[in-house]
Amino acid sequence: MASSGMASDGTTAGGARRAGGAGALAGRTVSRVGYGAMQLTERAGRAAAVAVLRRAVELGVDHVDTAQFYGDGFVNGVIREAVGSEDEVLVASKVGATPDSGGPVHLRLAQKPEELRAAVEDNLASLGLDRIPLVNLRRTDVGPGLRAEGDQVVELDDQLATMVALRDEGKIGAIGLSSVSLDNLRRAIPAGIACVQNAYSLVARDDEDMLALCTAQDIAWVPYFPLGSAFPGLPKVTDEPAVIAAARALGATPSQVGLAWLLHHAPNVHLIPGTSNTAHLEANVAAGALTLDAATLAALDAVPTRPNDAPLT
Repeated sequence: MASSGMASDGTTAGGARRAGGAGALAGRTVSRVGYGAMQLTERAGRAAAVAVLRRAVELGVDHVDTAQFYGDGFVNGVIREAVGSEDEVLVASKVGATPDSGGPVHLRLAQKPEELRAAVEDNLASLGLDRIPLVNLRRTDVGPGLRAEGDQVVELDDQLATMVALRDEGKIGAIGLSSVSLDNLRRAIPAGIACVQNAYSLVARDDEDMLALCTAQDIAWVPYFPLGSAFPGLPKVTDEPAVIAAARALGATPSQVGLAWLLHHAPNVHLIPGTSNTAHLEANVAAGALTLDAATLAALDAVPTRPNDAPLT
């Protein structure tokens, strides 16, 4: 199919069928299966990373999630090289942390307003953009990961004031929130929130009330850890007998079933699974075409939810 150079509800700007169908994000129509770029590390090599990202675009992905603190700018550089304006890819970045090679998760928090502004400037420079379509403010309210201490405990209103100012200045297009509590999301909605990125999966559904609020408010739900937590001891979707049985019946993998369940669960869900492997990428995108019938969905919905909170200080 020849590309018209303009994305549509059914196809991307490159003429590819939309991965997972079409959904609304930050005022744009994008494919519901996007790509999380965190795993594009320098270990695999720059050329290999560029090739994976180009393959994602070919497969109908036009939403790429990144951050300056992924590889200390390396990942943003790969995106800058691999994705052109003609691809019409919505690049979403995040602020609220910065690299720390000696930390428990190789990050330290950077929650202060001046740090948020500096991080946006760093993202603009490394991505080679004048405006980032969507920037997520990474809070520390909930979910596995770091917790703020000392001067990194910052009021949400102060952070939002900086994010709104950056939006008014045209440096960012839309504001998202990550690792946010339900109460703080409610407080933030008047500022105009485009999406929420929280840890959420079939086996960790504590945020069901927040998902319902986002659905009602037309806020996109972009779960990280969509197959359960990568932290040791926390639940994993692919270990569930119901998921394994569904995968066997459908001729799919347990990971594909877990991703497909999320897309079926709510209309505003967008996925950003990450990988540095092309075959794995293709499997993730294919999950967007997987159909789950009522009986399969009922069996999956019956899987119990468990705590997914592993704070690190």
